[in-house]
This record gives sequence, C-alpha cells and structure tokens, in this order.
Amino acid sequence: MRRAVITGGAGFIGSHLCRALVGRGWDVVAVDNLMTGRRSNLDDLLPDGRVEFLEHDVSRGVPVDGPVDAVLHFASPASPPDYLEHPLATLDVGSNGTRHALDLAKAHAARFILASTSEVYGDPLEHPQAESYWGNVNPIGPRSVYDESKRFAESLTFAYRRVYDMNVGVVRIFNTYGPGLRPGDGRVVSNFLVQALDGKPLTVYGDGSQTRSFCYVDDEVRGILALLESDHAGPVNIGNPDEFTVKELADTVLDVTGSSSEIVYEPLPTDDPVRRRPDITRARELLGWSPAVSLREGLARTSAWYQQERERG
Repeated sequence: MRRAVITGGAGFIGSHLCRALVGRGWDVVAVDNLMTGRRSNLDDLLPDGRVEFLEHDVSRGVPVDGPVDAVLHFASPASPPDYLEHPLATLDVGSNGTRHALDLAKAHAARFILASTSEVYGDPLEHPQAESYWGNVNPIGPRSVYDESKRFAESLTFAYRRVYDMNVGVVRIFNTYGPGLRPGDGRVVSNFLVQALDGKPLTVYGDGSQTRSFCYVDDEVRGILALLESDHAGPVNIGNPDEFTVKELADTVLDVTGSSSEIVYEPLPTDDPVRRRPDITRARELLGWSPAVSLREGLARTSAWYQQERERG
C-alpha cells in the first residue's frame, strides 16, 4: 500500500487529489492549517481511515510519522483575495513550507511534487507560455507575494534535486475550477457563477478583453497524477490551452446558468495579466495528457454543485 502526504490537502485541488489517490489504492495524509482549506472537503474520505487529516501549518514543519512514498506540496493561498490578505503567510509557505515538505520527501526517498503556477510567467511577453519562458513578474508588486513565492519554491526544489539527487517534479497549474471551489474564493469563475446565481451583476475587471485558459479540476488532477507517476522533473504546464476572453467567460456563465444578470466593468487590478494560455506540448509528449472537459460542460457541472451546496445550507 503506497502512502502519500498532501500539504494543503483540505484545499480545492488538494482534496480532489486525496480523492483521486484513494481511488488508485493509496493511503493519504492530508496536512492543512485550514487558512483557506475546508475540513468538510474531506468528510466523505475520513471515516474509512484511508485519509488521515492533520491540522498543521507546514511553514513550521510537516510532522508525519510512518512510511511516505510521495509528498505533494499544495499548501498555499492561491486566489488573489487570499494571498493579498495573507501576504507573509503566503511567502512563508512558499519558502519554509516548501523546504519542510522537501525535507520530509528526502528523509523517505519519496517522490516530491511541487504545485507551482502559471503566475510564475507574470504578465507574459511570450504567448502562449511554454515552460522555457522565464516570465515577466513585478518582484515588488502586490501579487509578487504569490508569484515570487512559487518561483522561489521552484528554485528550491531544483536545488534539492541537484544537491541530494532527489526525485522531484514541478507542475505549473493554470486557472482551475470545478466542484469544491469555494463560492467566496475570489477567482473569476467562482465570482461569476455566484453573482449569476444570485442575480447580481457580473463584475468584469478591465474591458474584458484579457484572456485566460480554464481547466476543469478532473482534468487538472489527472495531469498532476500523470506527473507523479512518471519520472519527469518538469516543470510541466498542466492547463487547458483553449483561450477565452473574460467577457466570453461571463457570457458563457450567463448562458449556462440562465441568469439575466448584467455585466459591469471595474478598473483592472495592479499587475493583472493581459494574456494567459499554456503551451502543453511537453505534457502531451512526456505524460500523454491533454484536457477533455469543455468550458461549457465544466461550468455546468460547477454551477450544479453550487446549487446543491445552497440546498444543503
């Protein structure tokens, strides 16, 4: 029986990883301080003992006993409202938290997977973004607490690989959505869906012409696990290469939900990227991975989950 430790295991992607690994026969230790994660994300997994939950801040260590075959470091505030509210904690988990997770993997000769992000590309001057692109990040802007913490975490991961010959992998995650994404998360998909379901105006920042690429969470998790079960170090982009303007996303949300909400426009936040689209050639060639769920289908599934959550209170 293989055993994985997932930091941020009660978070959005982390809890989906817990579920997917249990489905593949793993035991899982989910470590989370619940700053942005929700223990309820794991409620269906805890009773049978295949998932153990440890409430702990990994910036202070990862106190897990017993065998460990893989460490997946997914702990971090990930939405702009969260990391802007907790800037120092975001920097801590990207630096100290990453080192503690790496040390745990090193102690057990375990495979280590770092959850990095498309934000390492900043407001990119190269389009689409391939892993060879070094990015265009403002190192002192408000978003830098997340962007630079992930860039540092990547550097630290590859330093451990060079110094200790560790078995590591880095996944660069692009905009991900789906069931389990907190309604109050603050990312654009959750914002639009909640506003549409409430009959409130959809808030578009800027003129809506900026682009994003949205990956449904089942596709994202499938790509992450493909990297885990490979011997590739990466970094590897895992995201949907279908590119949409934010205005197109808003229109699709209105269509999927049947909402009559209007669209309102607000100023673009500082350092908000103008374009974002992954080049997934490496994922296709090395991992045999590509996304399968269309934006419309994924939004419909996510909208249905939000409605179920409301009915449950």
